[in-house]
Amino acid sequence: MLPLSTPESRKFQSHRLRPAVARRTRLPIRGLAAAVFILVVAQSTAQAQIVALVNGDPITALDVARRTKLIQMSTQKSPTRQEVVDELIDDKLKVHLGKRYISDVPKREIDNAFSSIARRAGMTPDQFTKSLTNAGISVEGLKERLHADFVWGQIIRGKFRASLQVGEQEVMVKLQGNQKQQDGPSFDYTLRPVLFIVPRGSALPAVEARKQEAEALRARFQGCNEGLRLAMGLRDVAVREAVRKGSSELGPAQREALNNTPVGKLTPPEITPQGVEMFAVCNKTASTDTDTPAKREARDTVFQERYQALSKKYLKELRSQALIELR
Repeated sequence: MLPLSTPESRKFQSHRLRPAVARRTRLPIRGLAAAVFILVVAQSTAQAQIVALVNGDPITALDVARRTKLIQMSTQKSPTRQEVVDELIDDKLKVHLGKRYISDVPKREIDNAFSSIARRAGMTPDQFTKSLTNAGISVEGLKERLHADFVWGQIIRGKFRASLQVGEQEVMVKLQGNQKQQDGPSFDYTLRPVLFIVPRGSALPAVEARKQEAEALRARFQGCNEGLRLAMGLRDVAVREAVRKGSSELGPAQREALNNTPVGKLTPPEITPQGVEMFAVCNKTASTDTDTPAKREARDTVFQERYQALSKKYLKELRSQALIELR
């Protein structure tokens, strides 16, 4: 063994001490990493913080934040935190009840509802998805809400079928009480759908380009015979079989568009999940249907008023029976 006082021993000791010194110099880095880890965990915990339990099923702070953004986007209003929590509680109760009565909800039903919202916003489903994501809104959160609404609608219509029937006398009373709800002309239409196909996932410029092509065809369209042959010769354009629709079967916007489109012309283009669609009006005759558009709207109004009243009453009953814990 070397004496401790010799140069060789000091060199040997210095050599043995280096790893310890090196370890000490790395401690602050490890400490920083640990601090960052703790911060990330803390943020994740905050996001997963449970704000309510509905029959043991949690609602988290992240759920509340996502639903708040969704409500703000759809209503252009900022809801209170309690309003958001109440809506999430209602959704949980609807889904829980649905599991008792409905074995499964077809995925296509939710996708169709999502596509309808996108279409009303003038976008394809993929574009709508990107728009929601860019706005910090959870697509899955929206689909969960659509799922809850679908389940609830099925249950209310089944449970209160008799109470939701609307009689002719109720329709007439509603019409008399609403002077604005007057019948315009009612027609039966023969239509040929014309679709400019847009591949799924296409960017907005591609959709706009197809819309411009559709407008160009609309300007050149002269009668169903010649016009449809012209459409069939265009790239990625599908001309579908004739469909027949009455005014009472159409929504106000569709009815107005068809009423303003002469026979032998195309309706204005609309964006759909498949692409850009128009309808060739090949025939239009005065309708003999006694169920006029005004009557149908009055019937729908009475139905919705009754549906909402029964829905609110039943939801209140479910709340009284549920185990709801707010934190």
